[in-house]
Amino acid sequence: MDNTLPREGETYFLNLRFILILTVCIANAAEPLIRQMDGLHALYSWIYTYHMPLFVFVTGYFAKGGLGGPEGRKALLQIGLQYIIFQSLYSLLDVVLFKAPDIRHSFFVPYLMLWFLASHMAWRLLMLSMRRFAPAAQCSISLILGVLVGYLPLDGTWLSISRTFVYLPFFVIGYHFSFAAFKRRVTPLKKIGAAALSAALLAVIAFHGIRLPEGWLFGSQTYLQLGHQEWYAGAYRLALYGLQSASGAAFLGWIPFRHGRLTDLGRRTLYVFLLHGIIVRLAAALGLYGYIRHPAGAAVLLAGAVLMACVLAQPFVKKAAYRVIEPQVGWILRLERIALGKT
Repeated sequence: MDNTLPREGETYFLNLRFILILTVCIANAAEPLIRQMDGLHALYSWIYTYHMPLFVFVTGYFAKGGLGGPEGRKALLQIGLQYIIFQSLYSLLDVVLFKAPDIRHSFFVPYLMLWFLASHMAWRLLMLSMRRFAPAAQCSISLILGVLVGYLPLDGTWLSISRTFVYLPFFVIGYHFSFAAFKRRVTPLKKIGAAALSAALLAVIAFHGIRLPEGWLFGSQTYLQLGHQEWYAGAYRLALYGLQSASGAAFLGWIPFRHGRLTDLGRRTLYVFLLHGIIVRLAAALGLYGYIRHPAGAAVLLAGAVLMACVLAQPFVKKAAYRVIEPQVGWILRLERIALGKT
């Protein structure tokens, strides 16, 4: 298998990664108001039909550049340190300042969006364990696991076990994705058509008042937790996979192929991801959402979310937060060598 990342493919996926982190910021900023404003609820639901599957897809694509060997091991250690650092930081801030409802403070229950770090470690390990199978078999296995995990009699948020397996198929597909084949099949007309379909889905959700089941879109709960005890509950997840795949494919029509400003910003989405939650939670704790009662206020909120993402992706933020966001793991490797009696 070719584990190199074509430069043009890297550009496209960096563009996609930044646009996706914009939607993450918009969705998380809008969430406190979706029960009060139908427009925000429609936008939120539309975003959730594609943004988490596509983010996992992108993560799988970039993982092919360093899944195994020393680079893969280093990546796993770094993700583990990121999880420990930010699970501790967010939990401390929540106890002292945010006081968000229904939050359990435990390293075994990731704090809100930190599930992605816990699942990322698991996706890499699962991908390594499946490497002896052909890509088609890996996709099939991951799909079966994604359906079966919903039947487990446990809390789906524990170690992010539900989301790990629910989104595993998208990681596997991203890992095996051929950008060259994709580029050959995409024409300007197809891109326009895909973007139009994506916009049409938003319009249908908004104008028909469709309320998609958020519990299913989140992927964090078992079927029992979602109120479905039927033996065929897995069929609902298969149907959701169809919706997410179609919505995600259509959303790709919005993504430019060319190198530009988005590409540079896409290199620092990790900083946006790990830091934006502090700003959103702080705004909620300070009661700022209480001042947003009209569409004009909602528009300002969305503009602020976009600005927040752009600012957090700036080089000066990386310079200030690099040691925390991308912790060094060399010291762990050195301790391991000493423990094993190696020089």
